[in-house]
Amino acid sequence: MKLRCLIVDDEPLARQGLAGYVEKVDFLELVTQTGDPTEALGLLARHPVDLLLLDIHMPHLSGIDLLKSLPDPPLVILTTAYPSYALEGYQLDVLDYLVKPITFPRFLKAVNKARQQHQLRQQAQPSPPDQAEHFFIKVEHQYEKIRLDEIRYVEGMQNYVAIHTDRGRFLTLLTMKAVEAELPGPRFLRVHKSYLVATARVDTVQRHELRIGDQAIPIGRSYRDQVIDDIVLRRLMGR
Repeated sequence: MKLRCLIVDDEPLARQGLAGYVEKVDFLELVTQTGDPTEALGLLARHPVDLLLLDIHMPHLSGIDLLKSLPDPPLVILTTAYPSYALEGYQLDVLDYLVKPITFPRFLKAVNKARQQHQLRQQAQPSPPDQAEHFFIKVEHQYEKIRLDEIRYVEGMQNYVAIHTDRGRFLTLLTMKAVEAELPGPRFLRVHKSYLVATARVDTVQRHELRIGDQAIPIGRSYRDQVIDDIVLRRLMGR
């Protein structure tokens, strides 16, 4: 599941830079962007988002005042050239505070934190009673029922997706995005642009790969911290 983002910054170059960063991160989706904080209020009403990338110093309405006006704000990462506002930002329960110029590694660390927080929020919400524990995929000339509890991992293969289960491998003409939408977090986690895994099936985790049984699965660089947090640290004894 992707985090839907809104960028609010009155500097065109800053918006362009953040939009470029968002595009590089597989689990982010840019809904829209604006340089007008008053317009942002309308955009948030019409297009709810999961993550707000918010500048502080803007004409007519500051980012702080905009944030204070929101009755139910999304996750917020402040972006500014003025570090003196950090304390006020954290008092408003913002997720992170990025000082310009913002490097991509620092941006990635912040949005990984946002992703983790979003997943925790999703966990806290009760699952709908009719949530399906299976889905159907077309395999050659028939439709195959795939149970969530039998999936080991999913592998993207250009225009196809291979779903590896306890019963074997099922190849279907789908995208990774379509399959990911059917797999609820945190039971399933994207660990690479071409791989999704069932977290309960992971046997070992190393820096660059994990293993499910005898199968080695690469861990993408941008996913590494999230893999460690979601698969290892939450279940690590003796910390």
